Amino acid sequence: MTVLAPESVDLANLVDPELYATGDPYPVWRWMRDNDPVRLHAATQYPAFWSVTRYDDIRTVYNDARVFSSAEGILLRPLAHGKDPGGGRTLALTDPPHHKALRSLVADWFTTRSVRALEEAMRGAVRQVVARAAGLGECDFVTDIAARLPLYVICRLMGVPDHEQEMLFSLTSKAFGAGEAETRSIAHQEIMAYFLELMYRRMDQPEDDLVSALVNGEVDGNLLSEEDILLNCDNLLVGGTENVRLAVAGGMQTFLDRPADWERLHADRTLMPTAVEEVLRWTSSATHIMRTVTEPVTLRDRLLEAGDRVVMWTPSANRDERYFENPDVFDITRRPNRHLALGAGEHFCLGAMMTRTEMRILFTELLDSIHHIEQTGPAVPLRSIVVNGLESLPVRITAK
Repeated sequence: MTVLAPESVDLANLVDPELYATGDPYPVWRWMRDNDPVRLHAATQYPAFWSVTRYDDIRTVYNDARVFSSAEGILLRPLAHGKDPGGGRTLALTDPPHHKALRSLVADWFTTRSVRALEEAMRGAVRQVVARAAGLGECDFVTDIAARLPLYVICRLMGVPDHEQEMLFSLTSKAFGAGEAETRSIAHQEIMAYFLELMYRRMDQPEDDLVSALVNGEVDGNLLSEEDILLNCDNLLVGGTENVRLAVAGGMQTFLDRPADWERLHADRTLMPTAVEEVLRWTSSATHIMRTVTEPVTLRDRLLEAGDRVVMWTPSANRDERYFENPDVFDITRRPNRHLALGAGEHFCLGAMMTRTEMRILFTELLDSIHHIEQTGPAVPLRSIVVNGLESLPVRITAK
């Protein structure tokens, strides 16, 4: 374990994407948990904010939606970008009671019964994905495998026709990838244009899907505006794909680094549920989540004022020595494992069960259908302060 001296800790690096691409933020978070767990950061290109790094404090923030609001945005944004356009309008960026009403429009698609009804289709989709990847010889595990199942599932739920899914996959790969900013922006505009057209289709001919639910559902007795529908479509697309893509890719890299764990899981499938939870904890795909204080409140020994921003570092909470035994050890048998990778409180991930099911099926099908998987080049981490994971993971897959 690396122990940093105070003078060696550059806390400003926490908002530098390079730290996550080529450095190691975990020693910085460890020092903060031990020495300054609720710390004020001065404004830079980002607004001033409080860093929260301990598990218990982060749970406190998550569980009080009245004092710690999501409506002003849940991610740090450069001051030059202004307010988040989804503030107060999307599932992720609303507070109770509006949040509950909006969530109720789409919640039925993420129930236990709905998820179970999709399981066989998921297995079929994964088998096709793995067969395709094996046929390529060498492939990128992130884009060719990890990204495809969650996109297939969310497209199915949103009512995207089968023949349009590959086009949407291509656009999302560009929009949420690591390419040029202009390329990402153009792709994102094309995604929004696609959902605008799909929204109008569902206005004329509703079906049993999420877009129809947003088009025809009412919140507080009113239909959603067209802009609100589009913003929520975007929110569902990102939320329905990012967690699984990043967790599965990071999990696969971890298993490649620890082949004994992969072999153990292959031999004993009863370990799959705890292995999935440990992958979620270990990868912690949301690097940070933000809230805005609505009234003066004391957190630990710090007085936070109304309007202050609070940034919760999820990977830090999930490595907190005060809560997890041997937190820097990857343990597929870990119990209990009450990580915060999927949030907590009012905003606990709507698709948590779907995420776990997709991960379980994907790992199971990989174990069942491949003879060998090997890494063929260096994994490339994302250069981001928002999400934690891999941009690419080159592998070679041999099918059974």
